[in-house]
Amino acid sequence: MPPHRGTSAETLLEYAFAVRAFTATEAIDTTGLTRSTILGTCEELVRLGWLRELDDARAAGEYRMGRPARRYELDTTAGVVVGVDAGQHRVTAFVADLRGTVLGRASGTLGESGLDVPVRLRVLAETVAAALADAAIDPGRVLVTVVGIPAPVDTGGASPGDGGFWDRMNPGFAGTVPHGRVLVENDANLAALAERPSSGEASFAALLSGERFGAGLVVDGVLLRGAHGGAGEMRVLELVEGVGSSDGIGATARTLVAEAVAAGAVGPGSPLATEGIDAATVFRAARDGDAQATEIVDRLGDRLGRVCVLLASLLDIDRVVVAGAIAEFAAAVIERARALLDDGHFDPVPEIVASSLGADVVVIGAVAHAVDAVRADPLSFPLAPQHRARPPGTAASQH
Repeated sequence: MPPHRGTSAETLLEYAFAVRAFTATEAIDTTGLTRSTILGTCEELVRLGWLRELDDARAAGEYRMGRPARRYELDTTAGVVVGVDAGQHRVTAFVADLRGTVLGRASGTLGESGLDVPVRLRVLAETVAAALADAAIDPGRVLVTVVGIPAPVDTGGASPGDGGFWDRMNPGFAGTVPHGRVLVENDANLAALAERPSSGEASFAALLSGERFGAGLVVDGVLLRGAHGGAGEMRVLELVEGVGSSDGIGATARTLVAEAVAAGAVGPGSPLATEGIDAATVFRAARDGDAQATEIVDRLGDRLGRVCVLLASLLDIDRVVVAGAIAEFAAAVIERARALLDDGHFDPVPEIVASSLGADVVVIGAVAHAVDAVRADPLSFPLAPQHRARPPGTAASQH
């Protein structure tokens, strides 16, 4: 870690976030600060509640000769962050400490009321409150809440007014989630942040693929946003032959089943004849050899392949990560898409893989984004009074 150009407290906190327990000597080697500055700053940060003093190095079994070195570490309980996935039909919230360890979680269902703004705001507030209760955390300890939504979001947290869906997805959350600083971000961008540590590529797309296609785009290691936050919005798919809309794999699977039923192609004994069928049922039926389900999977794979070709052609990305809850069931669709790309007509093609993060990918990314916001400027966040000025070596209460 290169030396930070801010104050000594900012430099030392940046170091504390990057490491675990440390001594003054270890901090000197990395930060370039003097010993007296390190020790004085550590004492100040302990007083403020950001650091805690541990047993000395001798007591910890790491020092044998001379005066034992004092040891410190980031107090991960100095505050908490909240990550929220505020989808159209469901809200999920995680509460985490300052290293992103999840302490509590909760979910709420919007059902068919996801476009009703008062209902949406009420369910979101109730879900965050339930997650805090699950973690046994007082709301006053929250430093940042990040809300992920299925709409483009600019750097100020606003979505372009469209008179419809985007306005309803981002009606303003600051008054609804009165816990610390509230940040709003596009859900696919948060999925990309969640996938970045495991992707291994500098250029990839995290493709949310359930109800709609939306892509979080990382090119040359940089998350693309666009002037209005619209990078990765997939409305252009309405113009792509063989795709025709931004409907995702789950939504399209239901549409194709309904079309097959209306055309008389689904017999009464078929699993596809079940009322309220979902994509997972279609994929299981295809795996069990149902001919109509297999045809639907092939069509979905062809559609996904075309989407991946579009992304790769525009951005020269190495990988497309199919993300969201649908990824758990979509192996056959991904295989069909790979076969389309492997026929040699679209070289070079991206690797297509399923995310391992499942339905939680957006809320995991929201937590990571919230922790990053604290790390970027920790001293701008006032800590709860009960957390400050604890005796050295004592841990904060969780309540």
